[in-house]
Amino acid sequence: MLPLCRQEKNSATQKEAVTGFWIVKDVYDLKMWDSLSQMKIIMAEKKDIPQMLSSTVEEPLDLIKLSLDERVYVKMRNDREIRGRLHAYDQHLNMILSNVEETVTTSEVDEESFEEIYRQTKRNIPMLYVRGDSVILVSPPVRAT
Repeated sequence: MLPLCRQEKNSATQKEAVTGFWIVKDVYDLKMWDSLSQMKIIMAEKKDIPQMLSSTVEEPLDLIKLSLDERVYVKMRNDREIRGRLHAYDQHLNMILSNVEETVTTSEVDEESFEEIYRQTKRNIPMLYVRGDSVILVSPPVRAT
């Protein structure tokens, strides 16, 4: 499946702007202008798609788009980490994840030896909304070798 952009012409400025995307299974060398809906559909050959997709990454959030419906690792404030399948996000990094494993790391100081003791608490959450202002980092999960 490949994303294709949809462009529409603004009648006031006579300029074209990307207004959305379609997901298609097969792509052919075709350019079409639909005069009824004033919509331009842009398609390309399969061999050109990787180059087109790499050139469309213009902002950091474009990289997160590549992780949609994939498992991601999210480092959060207050020593929290979550791993889960990313379903949606917005420009504030608010996210909806499923099959989430949350890990909270706490540290305590032993009163006798004054050593710092780290503890990890884990829990599983079926569906989670993450507020974007608590997100520090989003990454594909680290794979064990």
